[in-house]
Amino acid sequence: MACIEEFYNGCRCSSNGERQPNAILYNILSQKENHSNSHNYSVSQRNCHCEVRRSVCLKTPVQTCQVASDVLVRTVRFMKNLPSFQQLPDKDQLSLLQSGWAPLFILGQAQEGVSFEVTDSPAPSMLKRILLNGQREESDRAHPTLAGVQRLKSCLNTFWSLDLSPKEYAYLKGAMLFNPDVPGLRSSVFIDSLQQEAQRALREILVPLHPEDRGRFARILLTASTLNTTPPALITELFFRPVIGQADLLELLAEMLLAK
Repeated sequence: MACIEEFYNGCRCSSNGERQPNAILYNILSQKENHSNSHNYSVSQRNCHCEVRRSVCLKTPVQTCQVASDVLVRTVRFMKNLPSFQQLPDKDQLSLLQSGWAPLFILGQAQEGVSFEVTDSPAPSMLKRILLNGQREESDRAHPTLAGVQRLKSCLNTFWSLDLSPKEYAYLKGAMLFNPDVPGLRSSVFIDSLQQEAQRALREILVPLHPEDRGRFARILLTASTLNTTPPALITELFFRPVIGQADLLELLAEMLLAK
């Protein structure tokens, strides 16, 4: 019952003074600093023990970030190596990149069997907050939550249970990349035809690979629809922020994509 109330009424961890260590000092500093609501949320998020807002980070960031970077590079390379993608105007390529890099990255993780573990993010020290004196810092950025990571892991587990072949992954990536519903596309009709072609190719290879599994195509598309439940911001902050620092990941990907 408490979990249901927590879901509808929001986190209660930070609302009870007896649960907040050094509550008096915390309140004094909070009043003195007069932080904005977004900053207060970020701080409380890190100290929260509720699954919805509990802030996490990678348990082994060096190894995991390296593997994730390799997957991301191969994801961009997959786009660049598609002749039909190269025929699109640069603006459309960038729009599809912005819309599709995160789902394609997750598919790359699933295909390569990339697993990872997370741990609680360290809370910012009181001394650091005093020295910053209310200035905005990188903690204002939304940190990955345990709930978000669990959704990502659930998506990966579902793909692993499907045991897709390399060809199935390739055609599914094409169907996800060529999304005609992305706003501002100049070649939306052509892109729609490419998506249909990729889906048709996916359906056709299922016949020899899984002749008795008539519902496999529908299950693959249904599972693919869950890719968008993981926001790009979570992937960026969890896997790439430790590597790129304050740089804009999308700008880096655009440079990789358009580099000759």
